[in-house]
Amino acid sequence: NSTQSFVYVHSDTGQVCVQKQETLIETDISAHLNAATHLSMNDPFYDIARHQIVEVAGDDNFGRKVIVVSACRMPPTHELNHHMLLQYLKHTLDQYVESDYTLIYFHTGLTSENKPSLSWLRDAYREFDRKYKKNIKALYIVHPTMFIKTLLILFKPIISFKFGRKINYINYLSELEDVVKCKQLVIPSRVKEYDEKIRASLKPTPQVSPPAPAKTPLPHKQFGVPLSLWKNPDQEGIPLVMRDTVGFLKERGLQTEGIFRRSANITLVRNIQNKYNSGEVVDFFQLDDVHLAAVILKTFLRELPEPLLTFQLYTDVVNFHNVKSSTQASEIRTMLQTLPKENYASLKFLIQFLVQVSAQSEVNKMNNNNLAVVFGPNLMWGQDAAMTLRAIGPINNFIRTLLDQHSQVFVP
Repeated sequence: NSTQSFVYVHSDTGQVCVQKQETLIETDISAHLNAATHLSMNDPFYDIARHQIVEVAGDDNFGRKVIVVSACRMPPTHELNHHMLLQYLKHTLDQYVESDYTLIYFHTGLTSENKPSLSWLRDAYREFDRKYKKNIKALYIVHPTMFIKTLLILFKPIISFKFGRKINYINYLSELEDVVKCKQLVIPSRVKEYDEKIRASLKPTPQVSPPAPAKTPLPHKQFGVPLSLWKNPDQEGIPLVMRDTVGFLKERGLQTEGIFRRSANITLVRNIQNKYNSGEVVDFFQLDDVHLAAVILKTFLRELPEPLLTFQLYTDVVNFHNVKSSTQASEIRTMLQTLPKENYASLKFLIQFLVQVSAQSEVNKMNNNNLAVVFGPNLMWGQDAAMTLRAIGPINNFIRTLLDQHSQVFVP
């Protein structure tokens, strides 16, 4: 009956809405199916994960993993098991807390209906022991209100001074660009709408000077350049940045504990990028900083306009878990044969190096699984660039399998 109405809870806003059957089917149900959780329905965390309150979004500009929490996706308090929410957050963080990571909290949408109790917030902070707090490098609270600022003042006696220094307020989404590329985040529509609303309320500032002319592309640019336009690749097609970083890391980094897990000073990273883009020689042996070289390598891969594994292979990679284990190596080999030659050469070069890293995992603590978690989001992402747990898990699984079976994939 086209006139029949339904009551449902909006996944982003938590608001109760009434909608006719035809409209509901065309909009909300299809959207919900497209946003299906990465967990199966029999998983104990399924009921929490399906709200997409917690997401993982690749690396930030410092080379740190990004965890995103969206308040507007929390359903009313009586519909959410807050104990399970806390356990799910810890379960998600457990995969990343051995690495430096950043936490981004979208505060927009926290209301009296979905706001957790103060006692739960206090217990949650206390339950996150040193394991979780040690490697969190920054907590960014986006669109803070007087409530959240007052809450942090009330909690000041139990919040350590060191952790308190990691808390940053972000008033507008554009300010996040200094931390992470917003296009890789799945930002709820309600957050975007609120950001546009508060920006529209600002008084326009007078234009003092004309906009600067567009910059001419640097002739030696290395970062953010399509693979087919790489500058100064060697005879095998390996770009200069990859050769330099991998060459240094092979000599100095294979026994460094947590290699690829630590972040680097953003000023140093930008200076190194500028040197490469200006055609200057970069000597990592003189800099003698393993973590800086590791971050530069990840940054180079992450800033490619198209991932090393290409957009064409995205669907195959995300659905790779459906391939039988007995045919996985041959399936990957077939997939990689479709890559442009420069992509294939660089991927092979990188994987062979990562295999060397993994061979010394007893010392550096980076086995194939850990390396896959680090490099998965830097080797593959969707064309819209947004990363979600639903995609990251399968991508990491594909990279781990590639590392496990590299000798059968890259046959002579």
